[in-house]
Amino acid sequence: MNVFVGIGIIFLAYLIGSIPFGLIVVKLTTGTDVRSVESGRTGGTNVMRAAGAWAGLVTGILDVIKGASAVWLTKWLGMGNHIWVVVLAPLAAILGHNHSIFLPEKNEQGKLRLRGGAGGAPCLGGSIGLWWPSAFIIIPLGLAVWYFVGYASLTTLSFALISALIFVFRAWHVNSPAAPWEYALYGLFSLGLLGLALRPNINRLIHGNERLVGLRARIKARKEG
Repeated sequence: MNVFVGIGIIFLAYLIGSIPFGLIVVKLTTGTDVRSVESGRTGGTNVMRAAGAWAGLVTGILDVIKGASAVWLTKWLGMGNHIWVVVLAPLAAILGHNHSIFLPEKNEQGKLRLRGGAGGAPCLGGSIGLWWPSAFIIIPLGLAVWYFVGYASLTTLSFALISALIFVFRAWHVNSPAAPWEYALYGLFSLGLLGLALRPNINRLIHGNERLVGLRARIKARKEG
């Protein structure tokens, strides 16, 4: 019975992750379909480009809640002791965010694909659900990557990498059922999901033509100005 409950929770987490808050926010504020703007993603970064900073912030917060709620729901439904369900639920939310069942479309080759975001915000949310103080580590370090390294895509990837490092550290140093090694795998699997979603950005990074943000973008603008 617990197996079926666990599968149901994971599927529900995927559906929660699939809610395209970015599409809804941009549609309500500007009437525009965010999928037609820049990268076409529905996450906070592209929403900011389409509808401004506040719309991007609201979307980011809602997407963080998607990841966190997947963990909270698992525990609320009495599956908190089933560690793999606790880990897989936020991963399913990230998968739903990146490949939303509510955003199907055909690509240029006529193949069906599911649109969505890159997964950074729900990844952060999942980490908060697993251990809420992680927010006070991941967010400042992520912002530092954004401002000083200067790439939004690396900022997104850093959320998963920092999560993995946090949970490895806790599993190594905290002798408690609240700090299992499986949480570190959540960070690593999240990194894989985010990396797959950001393949075009990674390719641009390799070729040196990824969009700069933060301090480096300001310095570049001054030099060019």
